[in-house]
Amino acid sequence: MSLDNSRKVRVGEQIRRELSHLISRELKDPRVGMVTISDVEVSGDFAHAKVFYTILGQESASDDTQKGLERAAGFMRRQLGRELTIRRTPELHFVYDSTQEDAMRLDVLIQAARSRDSDDADEMGEPDNAPDESNLDQDRDIPQ
Repeated sequence: MSLDNSRKVRVGEQIRRELSHLISRELKDPRVGMVTISDVEVSGDFAHAKVFYTILGQESASDDTQKGLERAAGFMRRQLGRELTIRRTPELHFVYDSTQEDAMRLDVLIQAARSRDSDDADEMGEPDNAPDESNLDQDRDIPQ
């Protein structure tokens, strides 16, 4: 990892911590409820930061939360400028992170497919793929 890249990661992590604190403690917008900052990607010139967030609760609140975060971006950028040790405070761009919901949806689909496959195997009378334990002793060379 290059020095430039590791600095971007460190600054992104510091921005994530500071924004998490700001949102939970100082932001008063009622549209922004239970928000978790999952990741921050900082551009190479530190002019822009893409802030990925998740919402605890209803997905329908994501539009209102997005508007609330965008409205508070200037306030949060000013607060970040006081805490960060870089020359230019990045402009904040908020992006809803649906990774967890997508993973849960895929997990449900996988479980449904597995149960459907096992039901189909039971209906067809197919034997289990487990080895027959009665033949295991015959395969081994066990002195008696």
